[in-house]
Amino acid sequence: MIIALGTYLFGNSVFQVSIVLAAFVSSMGLGSLAAKPLLRRPAQSFVAVEAAVALIGGLSAMGLYAAFAYLGVYEPAMLLTAATIGLLVGCEIPLLLALLQRARPQAAGASVADLLAADYLGAVVAGVSFPFLLLPWLGQIEAAIAIGALNAVAGLVVCVLARLRSVWLLAPGAVLAILALAASSASSFEVTARQNLFDDRIVLIERTRYQEIVLTAGDDGDLRLFLNGDLQFSSRDEYRYHESLVHPALAGPHARVLVLGGGDGLAIRELLRHDGVQRIVNVELDPRMTALARDDERLRRLNGDALRDPRVQVVSADAFGWLRGVRERFDVIVADFPDPDDAGTAKLYSQEFYDGLRRRALAPGGRLVVQAGSPYFARESFWGIEATMRAAGWRTTPYHVDVPSFGDWGFVLASPQRAPRLTLRPPPARERLRFLDAPTLAAAATFPPDRGRIAVAPSTLDRPRLLDYQRHGYHGY
Repeated sequence: MIIALGTYLFGNSVFQVSIVLAAFVSSMGLGSLAAKPLLRRPAQSFVAVEAAVALIGGLSAMGLYAAFAYLGVYEPAMLLTAATIGLLVGCEIPLLLALLQRARPQAAGASVADLLAADYLGAVVAGVSFPFLLLPWLGQIEAAIAIGALNAVAGLVVCVLARLRSVWLLAPGAVLAILALAASSASSFEVTARQNLFDDRIVLIERTRYQEIVLTAGDDGDLRLFLNGDLQFSSRDEYRYHESLVHPALAGPHARVLVLGGGDGLAIRELLRHDGVQRIVNVELDPRMTALARDDERLRRLNGDALRDPRVQVVSADAFGWLRGVRERFDVIVADFPDPDDAGTAKLYSQEFYDGLRRRALAPGGRLVVQAGSPYFARESFWGIEATMRAAGWRTTPYHVDVPSFGDWGFVLASPQRAPRLTLRPPPARERLRFLDAPTLAAAATFPPDRGRIAVAPSTLDRPRLLDYQRHGYHGY
């Protein structure tokens, strides 16, 4: 649960898994040692430990959400919570073993085997149930409360089986009452805490299998999309980003276009400005995102009903896996992915992926354009993406523009290395663009000395260096 919540809030799943598991497992070892004095009264100690696990674990998601939304101290709170729960869980097994040995003194070895088997099986059931059942049905906060309630019930069961005095029922009983109260206020708490994370009013929130989708609306009409808390666009200036991403790549054949990511339909809107575009295939991981872009009135107005155009085919798939089976070649490939700040997105910026696009999906004379993040805030990451594309056999033309919501933002236009170097020029569209013209695009290819090319190693599946580049780049901002 802590790992899942951290991934939703920060996006870096590798980082979250590593530090949370390290804190949890090391504390389990300390908990096993700390259980030694408790073995004299194993039943009573187990009930007390279960009550503590139920209370801290059950309220952990609510507490961590509050630490992030109101206090800005999520990571210290996350480590403390993981370590505390690990300490208590570490106490459980020695205490349970002592209880089993008292109940079955002639079968101590079998008791150990039974306990470990039950523990491992329970871990499997919990591991599978959380992402497929508890999280979709209950969400982070209520799922944590439900799991905590199970621990409290376990304490009550031990009270009954061990025939403890009724006073021992008070601890798990009181915890169940507290968790019930927390559950009754979970929805209102989550709404209030989540709203505190955004400047504008939340008008839509959905948690899918892949991400949390949030739309906010400002009093001035500004519509913003956030995925896992990261801003994807602001309606006030998204045209600067999408015009810059799409139109330079269309200066050449562009009958068949592949859009990777871009489930909001805004890049497709720009493509459809050109009469020469005959077919667009949009490969987007989250089908709910494309469904919203097609059906939500606010997004439809913004993307011009792009996903309802008969020339557009939407494919719900992971782009990396889809690429391995592609049977079609495209004149233009537009890679409009979120920034590479976790393992799932970093693979879409890898040398292997760019090599696959060139060999499997690009038509002769075709071009690739990639959104590459900010050369100002994440200089290593921007030039790391460009270096990775060159290492995969592309001839690159990097450029950058100002998008007020994002700051200085960069892109890389590319063609195969044997092709002539591409010149940045916007092709004629059906109507005049709001931002991009020939002088603006020519200036976009110039980088100031403090943001120019630097020597960085490419990113691969085995060595996803972009994760480090991205984290280092935004540190302090």
